[in-house]
Amino acid sequence: MRALVTGGAGFVGSHVVDRLIDNGHEVAIIDDMSGGYHRNLNPAARVGVFDLADYERVDVMFAEVKPELVVHCAAYAAEGLSHWMRRYNYVNNLVSWANVANAAVTHGTRRVVVCSSMAVYGAQRPPFVESMTPQPIDPYGAAKAAMEVDVRALGQIHGTEWVIVRPHNVYGPRQNMADGYRNVAAIFMRQALTDTDVTVYGDGTQVRSLSYIDDVAAAISHIALGPRHGYVVNVGGEQPVPIRRLAEMVVEVSGSRSRIVHLPARHEVHTAFCDHDTLRSVVGVWRPIRLEDGLDRFAKWATDLEVAPLRSYDYEVTANLFAPWRPR
Repeated sequence: MRALVTGGAGFVGSHVVDRLIDNGHEVAIIDDMSGGYHRNLNPAARVGVFDLADYERVDVMFAEVKPELVVHCAAYAAEGLSHWMRRYNYVNNLVSWANVANAAVTHGTRRVVVCSSMAVYGAQRPPFVESMTPQPIDPYGAAKAAMEVDVRALGQIHGTEWVIVRPHNVYGPRQNMADGYRNVAAIFMRQALTDTDVTVYGDGTQVRSLSYIDDVAAAISHIALGPRHGYVVNVGGEQPVPIRRLAEMVVEVSGSRSRIVHLPARHEVHTAFCDHDTLRSVVGVWRPIRLEDGLDRFAKWATDLEVAPLRSYDYEVTANLFAPWRPR
């Protein structure tokens, strides 16, 4: 099968690429390298380095590859920052998807598997189940919810097979450690390994369930290659943890001397974790790795990584900007 993975130099996408290639499939990648790295690229994959917002280049790549399967992993996932980066958020998470969808129809792609987000659930009562009506509370979640609607329409009008995957709080080797606005485990790990303060927003009682990358990538690959389509599926960990406790665990596994300090609370969902009955119905047995073991593997990988400077963003608006993010 010919497959195309967007965001294939990034964290989740590169792991999915490896699994597809290991299964004997021909894989191409599109990535603008804004959050991905050349070290993540599988040498067996064809690579196009450009922005998915460039429709003409997307169309040319599809014309040349003619993918039967598209796994759409590319995204701008700094959820909290999306309130001050609306245009960037919607271009990266919605307009770019529209370009992929148009090219998929034009060039006869049979199936699309898209990575959405737990953010579409908003502040509903967990555990989140796929039958819940999306109620996002931020522009990032809104963009993902809109993409989901469009994916369904793609299937209804053009007959494209589709699956919507909702991963959540994915962490592990190859993660982008140079973004101070997203991926709480990566933020904590970077701070711990540089012996700087590990910063927790609010009182730290917020609850999340983290998802180890090997579990998530294996599930996405199984879903992409399986016979079922036309459904939504949560994919992630099943060990809810308070954010303060997560910070303590990262400090412990990294052997850090960092202090844990508390910053003012910010606008975010307090408690968020998912039900995985649908996933079990698709993949069978689902036993995600224990958080303690996953963090230990993550720390061992990150310890040997050269820590890159933090990526900076030009805020589109600064009104009511969260105080710790204000330029100094």
